Amino acid sequence: MTAASAAGEAPPRPVTDRAGPVRPGEDLDVAVVDRWLKERRPDLRGLPAVTQYSGGASNWTYRLAYGEDGAEGDFILRRPPAGTKAKSAHDMAREFRVQQALKPVFPWVPTMVGLCQDDRVIGADFYVMERIAGIIPRANLPRGLDMGPDAVRRLCLAMVDKLVALHRVDPEAAGLSALGKGDGYCRRQVEGWSGRYQKARTWNVPSFAKVRAWLAANTPADSAACVIHNDWRFDNLVLDAADPTHVIGVLDWEMATIGDPLMDLGGALAYWVQADDDFFMRSIRRQPTHLPGMLTRDQVVAHYLAAMGDRLDAKAVDWTFYEVFGLFRLAVIAQQIYYRYHHRQTRNPAFKRFWLLVTYLDWRCRRILRRAGR
Repeated sequence: MTAASAAGEAPPRPVTDRAGPVRPGEDLDVAVVDRWLKERRPDLRGLPAVTQYSGGASNWTYRLAYGEDGAEGDFILRRPPAGTKAKSAHDMAREFRVQQALKPVFPWVPTMVGLCQDDRVIGADFYVMERIAGIIPRANLPRGLDMGPDAVRRLCLAMVDKLVALHRVDPEAAGLSALGKGDGYCRRQVEGWSGRYQKARTWNVPSFAKVRAWLAANTPADSAACVIHNDWRFDNLVLDAADPTHVIGVLDWEMATIGDPLMDLGGALAYWVQADDDFFMRSIRRQPTHLPGMLTRDQVVAHYLAAMGDRLDAKAVDWTFYEVFGLFRLAVIAQQIYYRYHHRQTRNPAFKRFWLLVTYLDWRCRRILRRAGR
């Protein structure tokens, strides 16, 4: 019972995810964007209220709301950061087309409105999609959202089941076969992320030599080839505000491709911090995976493999590889961010101690290998 309910008051309703003021230097030319959008949606009236989402360190994301709180049109605009030279690093056209192709077979993708590749409009490629209004679960559930263990378990299962649904999409039927590079996805990932780590390594982080050597020597054949999200986390899901155990949207398809589904699951579980993890792991939690009712990582794997039983041979799966690779990949991502801080390419103080996270993840990978007798 909350304090509000004890006092006879209705508890506060959880708010849907909202954007904030546009950051200085990241303004949109609202009139130009409005003209472009009205060519595709001529029913729109007036100028939109423009706000900006603070989450994410990659592409800039804005909300365009027509009418009061978007009642007459509610859209999201995505564009690369200013100064981006290589379009392949922030490929708006690819992200747009992946979602457009997926929408008919995976309805939790946002509805695409239009893609602009004319730099004369705002100086960069961008695309617009319809906004999915709902709750985005971050490190903690929003104020007013009190979920008991049963509801938390239903939410957790919904999250895993949506990943299963994505991995069951037929890439050829969706017109996405061209995203793949053929067999050898796992091998390419191990080699690629190992190379990225070596390029981004600074003097104060471990070499990951043992971990990288073990991954290279124990890379399995691809278990399957399917559409994978490559950044599957709770904060890329949108929950129904009326029933937060129900997933109504999946966001951030920037890294989606054709690959091994178990690599996608391993990457997702690298972020999965459970209640009985050590202090350091709990200190880096960014999802509500610690709540009573959440499945443990082992339970997530068991549920996933059972749900994919007709697609994957669970008995042949060496989960140690996917678990270690997911943590190593996370270490590389953290080190790439820290490399920028170390070389004064960014002064964001949040990145100052990322080298400690990288060091911890090396220890965690080696501990998993020791416990598995590897």
